Amino acid sequence: MNINEVIQNGNIDFTGIPPQYFLLGLLSAFDNRFQAMADRMMEEISWKQFFAIICINMCKAPPTLNELSDILGSSHQNVKQILLKLETKDFIEFVPDADDRRKQRIVLTKKCRRFCEKNDGMSMDVMTKMFDGISEKDLNKTIQTIIKIESNLKEIER
Repeated sequence: MNINEVIQNGNIDFTGIPPQYFLLGLLSAFDNRFQAMADRMMEEISWKQFFAIICINMCKAPPTLNELSDILGSSHQNVKQILLKLETKDFIEFVPDADDRRKQRIVLTKKCRRFCEKNDGMSMDVMTKMFDGISEKDLNKTIQTIIKIESNLKEIER
């Protein structure tokens, strides 16, 4: 069942719900649905593991665990568990930092890069279908909105 079916089947009354609450609920439900779909599509790893790989790959230099935790918006412990599973599968390795041997940098392996190349077409196909009919203007406005919401959330946490 998708959100349109939930809204249209009449089993839930959304009357009087402020749009902020509705949006937060939609984002949470979307996250759950997307993760379940992505987990089914990935053969060797979970969506959270793949997302960690994407974030590592986007870094200009191999990140530390703390840096990656900040990027992922997740706790040090949760990210460590994701990385340990990726290390076991030979998708990442921890290497000592050249300047500070106490720090460990996270590096993608050749196996990981081959996996990403192999799944690139499938990933692009999913993204194309998922964002079908959504203008670049609407996407950019959504991005700006979520960035502002996250900025406000950080202010609340202080």
